[in-house]
Amino acid sequence: MTALLYVLLAIVICIAIWQIASIFNLKSTIATERDNNTQGILFALFGVFFYGLMIFSFVKYSVTLLPDSASVEGESYDTLFAITMVLILIVQAITQFLLFYFAYKYRGIKGRKALFYADSSKLEAIWTIIPAVVLSGLVLYGLSVWQDVMDSSGAKDPLIVEVYAKQFQWQARYAGADNELGRANVRNIKGINTMGVDMTDKNAQDDIPTRELHLPKGRKVIFKFRSQDVLHSAFMPHFRAQMNCVPGMVTSFSYTPNITTKEMRLNKKTIAKVDGINKIRAEKGEDPYQFDYLLLCNKICGASHYNMQMKIIVETPSEFNAWLKQQKTMSQIIK
Repeated sequence: MTALLYVLLAIVICIAIWQIASIFNLKSTIATERDNNTQGILFALFGVFFYGLMIFSFVKYSVTLLPDSASVEGESYDTLFAITMVLILIVQAITQFLLFYFAYKYRGIKGRKALFYADSSKLEAIWTIIPAVVLSGLVLYGLSVWQDVMDSSGAKDPLIVEVYAKQFQWQARYAGADNELGRANVRNIKGINTMGVDMTDKNAQDDIPTRELHLPKGRKVIFKFRSQDVLHSAFMPHFRAQMNCVPGMVTSFSYTPNITTKEMRLNKKTIAKVDGINKIRAEKGEDPYQFDYLLLCNKICGASHYNMQMKIIVETPSEFNAWLKQQKTMSQIIK
C-alpha cells in the first residue's frame, strides 16, 4: 500500500511539472471555449476524486487514531477535539464543494459575462461575524476545559509523583507516607542519588524512586516535572497529557486514570492496532508487541531522543499499593 502511494505521488508530481511547463508555453495563447469547457469538467471530476479519497482515508486509516482516553480529564479533551474537527470538516466540505462546483458551473462560455461586485457589506458581515462568534465559542470552551484539567486544588488524597527528565531517560519519585516530595536540585546529584534529592530534607526520607510508573485507577495523580539538562516534554498520549520539563523550574500536570493496562489491552481499537503492528513485526522476523502505556519525550532533545520511553502501568488501587510497598525509600537506598 505504501509503495502504491509513493507511485501515485510521483505521478502527481510529474503531472504538476508538466502542467506548469504547459502554462509557461501558453502565455500568449488565449483559451478557447473548448479549453474552458474541458478544464471545468476536469475540475468537477477532480472534486469527485478529492472527496472519494478523503472518505477512503477516513475509513482506511481511522485505526491509527488513539483509542478512548485512559483518563477522566482526557474525555473532556476528546470532546473538545471532536467538536473542533466536526466544525472544521463541515466548513471544509462546504467551501471545497463550492470551489469545485463554481469552477465547473461558471467556466468560460462564449457570450457569458462575469458579474462584478465592487463590494458587499452583507457578505463581509457574514464571513466576519460567523467565524468570530464560532471561534470565540471554541476559545472560551477550550479555556474552560484547560481550567478543569489543570486545576487539581480540590483533589482528595491525590498521588504525588515527580517525573525527572535527562538525556536520555526518565526517572520517577513517589511521595512517601507524608504525601509530600522532598526538595531536590541538580547540585545534589552524586553517586546513586541521580535525581539530586536533598537528603537533609525530612520530607525526602520516605520518597520512593523508581524507573517505571505505576498508577492506581480512579485516583488523581499530580505530576511534578523537572529536567536535569535541556528542554524535554513529558508526553502521555493515551491520557491526553503533555507538559514541558524545563531546566531550573518545576512544572505540573494532573489526571485521573480510568482504564487499567489490562482493560486497555482488551479495547477493540487497541487490539486492531496491535494486530496491525504485529503483522509488520512478523514480516521483519521480530517478536510480537504487547500494548503498554508509555511516557515519551515530545521534544527533540538530542541524538538519542528516541530512547526516552518509560512504561506506565495502570492497575487497581490494591495492586498499586502492593507494588508500592515493595519499593525502597530514599533513606533505605542512600544510607
